[in-house]
Amino acid sequence: MSDKNKKQFGVWMDSHTATIVGKEEVNEGDFIVIGQVRNSGPDPNSNEKTSNNQEITLTQKYFKEIAHTMPNIDEIHITGTGQIQEQFMKFLAETPQYKNAVSSESTSNRMSDENLAQFIAKHFN
Repeated sequence: MSDKNKKQFGVWMDSHTATIVGKEEVNEGDFIVIGQVRNSGPDPNSNEKTSNNQEITLTQKYFKEIAHTMPNIDEIHITGTGQIQEQFMKFLAETPQYKNAVSSESTSNRMSDENLAQFIAKHFN
């Protein structure tokens, strides 16, 4: 399979926001923003255990929403701030539908949608 026929996606994420970039047409075209997902985080709670459990549940939901935006991926590049990218890569590796996807990561500050699309296009080309 050549690079031109691979389903390639890019994600910029932090623990609260993810911007997903993919190609206009599944296998061709320019990279464009195809979705954004927000994770509001846990509600204020005086019980630490309840708060931690809610945070874990919301993070899993956040990852599932991001993955749902990118069906059948062959390659993904994840970038952003913090350690959430590593957690998302682990989530993908443990999910049967995505376990064979080639993943890579980098660290970057938040960028505009256009700059993110250019960044991901440059990464795959």
